[in-house]
Amino acid sequence: MPKFNELETAKRSRQFQLSLPLELLRQTQEQAWESMAKRTLSKNPFYREKFADVDLRSITLDHFDQLPFTTKSELMGAGTFAANLTHAPKQYARLHRTSGTSGRPMMVLDTAEDWQHWIESWQYVLDAADVGPKDRAVMAFSFGPFIGFWSAFDAAIARGLMVAPTGALSTAARLEMIQSIAATVIFCTPSYALQMAEVAQQIDIDLTKTAVRKIIVAGEPGGSVPAIRSKIESAWGATVIDHAGASEVGPWGFPDADNTGLFVNESMCLAEVISLKDQSVVPRSALPDCTDAKDGPLAELVLTTLNRHGCPVVRYRTGDLVRPCNYPDAGFLFLHGGVLGRTDDMMIIRGVNVFPSSIEQIIRSFPKIVEYRLTAFRSGEMDQLKIEIESSEDLVAELTEQLQIRLGLRVDVETVAANTLPRFEAKGRRFVDERQPIDRNTVE
Repeated sequence: MPKFNELETAKRSRQFQLSLPLELLRQTQEQAWESMAKRTLSKNPFYREKFADVDLRSITLDHFDQLPFTTKSELMGAGTFAANLTHAPKQYARLHRTSGTSGRPMMVLDTAEDWQHWIESWQYVLDAADVGPKDRAVMAFSFGPFIGFWSAFDAAIARGLMVAPTGALSTAARLEMIQSIAATVIFCTPSYALQMAEVAQQIDIDLTKTAVRKIIVAGEPGGSVPAIRSKIESAWGATVIDHAGASEVGPWGFPDADNTGLFVNESMCLAEVISLKDQSVVPRSALPDCTDAKDGPLAELVLTTLNRHGCPVVRYRTGDLVRPCNYPDAGFLFLHGGVLGRTDDMMIIRGVNVFPSSIEQIIRSFPKIVEYRLTAFRSGEMDQLKIEIESSEDLVAELTEQLQIRLGLRVDVETVAANTLPRFEAKGRRFVDERQPIDRNTVE
């Protein structure tokens, strides 16, 4: 495993790639795609069948729309492992599993070469966090088969950090570990960062007095959502660094210097976006500048791996909801606000399109709200929403008013007893959807 002790050299190299003009970036992507098409896809049973009627040699990035999309349901297949393996299972070195957030978990395999690609991709995130060999990291996740921060663990070791796994520890024991080794970096989900802060308060630990200076989060919206990021940073006295990845793709996103969103690491994958309104691919030239992206169009992110030959995906519909834009002096696609949620989480409440992340942004602006849960249900032909909150004060009227002002909706809010709502170590599951699937053609 290569070392990343030449930190400044690595930074310059990655910064150079980030600032590549779009034309040069496209050239390097074309070369990588040509290698993928010739070296891998012609040998991959899944894509050989899927692209049976397509001459891959004629497909350039300008003709990508000739290829069909790939969906998670296709990858699930009927076997033990993901359907898109290039080789026999015995040729793979790593086995992980998806979280199962939107269905049953899927087994994903990586060759040693592909896993090294994950580690190298993580260096963009570690650059953004400005961490190196002098740092001590605590990995606050379960270390089970879920992919979680497994690649971050190996990437941090490769970079020279001291890394402490805490898989079997309770939250209180993890907090003691953070104190005892003077950890400077924490890897966890946004939900668990807030859960650790809640437990720390209960057992009289002042997190702002620990050595922690960076909290690297992923797995759910939050790291790029101002209210959530602010709540975590206030509790810990540390800076939150967001990133994004997927078991099917790898660690594909890293933040800008101002933490306003995520760059798609287009040195490792091709990025496209699909309009939620009409399901068409939006050309890069039609995207707004990032200064105007706050109220820009919503889209679904589509990714194609360029360097993951053992388990490739082509035009993979991630289901991630984003606001794409063109960042000044950067060739990589930028997503304002990071990943905003899942496209299948969208609710249409009395004609208004609403996403759980938009509601969480409002809820997290109330520091006294400790935990919450959203429940969507259908009454007749109409979607309805109920919010339960745990709070040390009666905030029902005030929260209801803010939801009315900022969303244009009256939502039922009720306070429940302390510690009755679930807490989360991995991805938070605060959104309970009791509706039938919605018609995407109604999105505006």
